[in-house]
This record gives sequence, C-alpha cells and structure tokens, in this order.
Amino acid sequence: MTEDQAPILDFWGPLRKTTQSRIGLGRAGDSLPTKRVLEFKAAHAAARDAVHEPLDSETLASRVEGVGIGAPVVVASSVSTRSEYLRRPDLGRRPADLSAISSSDKEIGFILADGLSPRALMDHGEQLLSALVTLLGERYSIAPPVIATNARVALGDHIAAAMGVQTAIVLIGERPGLSVADSVGIYLTHLPRIGRTDADRNCISNVHPPEGLGYEQAARVVLGLVAGARQLGRSGVDLKDTSRADAVASGEVLTLD
Repeated sequence: MTEDQAPILDFWGPLRKTTQSRIGLGRAGDSLPTKRVLEFKAAHAAARDAVHEPLDSETLASRVEGVGIGAPVVVASSVSTRSEYLRRPDLGRRPADLSAISSSDKEIGFILADGLSPRALMDHGEQLLSALVTLLGERYSIAPPVIATNARVALGDHIAAAMGVQTAIVLIGERPGLSVADSVGIYLTHLPRIGRTDADRNCISNVHPPEGLGYEQAARVVLGLVAGARQLGRSGVDLKDTSRADAVASGEVLTLD
C-alpha cells in the first residue's frame, strides 16, 4: 500500500461498518482486490443456498408450538419440487390440500411461509411470531398458526379463508440479496379471500435483526395496521402506517430492536 492509498482506506473503513452495502471496495490494478471478490462470491453463494434449501417444517413447527397459540398445521402449495417452485410462481399461489385446517371465528390468523428464503423463516420466524403474539394477543383472538411450504404470498388468502379469520398475517422469507439472505417480510390482509391482489395487502419488509427491522418494532407496526384495517374496513393501498408518527407525537424513542 502506497502513502497516497492509505488515507482512502482509512476514510472508507469506518463508513463500511455502518452499512451492509458494498462501498469503498478499492482496486487492484484494473480489478477489485481479491478479498472483495471472495466476499462477493460468498454472498452470492449464501443467497443461492437460501433459495434452494428446503424448509425444515418439523423443526419449525416444534418451535412455533412453543409460542403458545396452538400446534401449527403444515400445508403445501401445488408445487412438487423446489425447482418447480422457482419456475412456476403461479403454482406457489395455489394450495394442494387444506383439509387439515380447522375453521374458527378468531380475529387474527398467522401463516408462516417459506417463500424465497426458508432460511429466513428458520432464523427469525419463531421470535417474530412471539413478538407479534405478545402485542396482538392482548387485544385480539388468535387462531392456531399454519406453516406453508413452497409458498407464495397469495397462498395466504386460500389458507386464511380456510381458517375463517378476519385478518391474515403472512410471515414469509424474502428474496435473498447480496447483503442479506435471511430477511422476513410481513404481509397483512384484512378480510382475506381468494382473489385478493397485492393492492389489498400491506407489507412490512426487511425484518432481520440486528441489521434490519427488529421483532418488537415490526410488531408495533403490525399492531397499528391491524387496528387501522379494522377501523377502515379494509387493508392495502388505502391503509397507511402511522405508528412512527404516533410514537413521535407521544414522545417515544424509535429504535431498531
């Protein structure tokens, strides 16, 4: 390293610790330094693995049962293999068999779906569900949860209709990127039914503490959306998240958990 390179590396070093983005990578001739190339390849491999690794539904079900809202039912989409799941998104939106789901008159139904990152659900599903149940369980009745494999978001409408709940909350593994491979998204649909579109849902994304949104903060946003949806009579584009504004108005300090 020459003297004129040293200040550049010192400048980027502290900044790199504040973000997961790839900044200040440096140069080695006309290319990137070997270390940065290897980091990129490792991140790409982690993202590919997260997509292709199947969900360990048995282990997840055991963890979810410990949350205390009942033993989960495990269902599947019409997809037969993980490869088909990636090639046929439409089949991931259709259920194979929902006869194991019992209908209820509960207000909230949770669906834990593997999505494009089963790893995300294994890493964060239990803790996120526990945070949601802690807040929502004080106000609303909650149905036993459902775990869905090879699932797309819209599969939650079929499942929620079978559950008979008023509001469906889908926790799903988000598409892995080169910075994060285990992020969870939360999709909320009030009065769910088959045929709902993305315009009828609200999404809270990037849940993966400690770098992303924390469990408790995500749960507070969901709590506000559920209350707003019940008051408005619908979810989706007409429903806005006011949790941050409400917290500022009340003098609360917002932090990532």
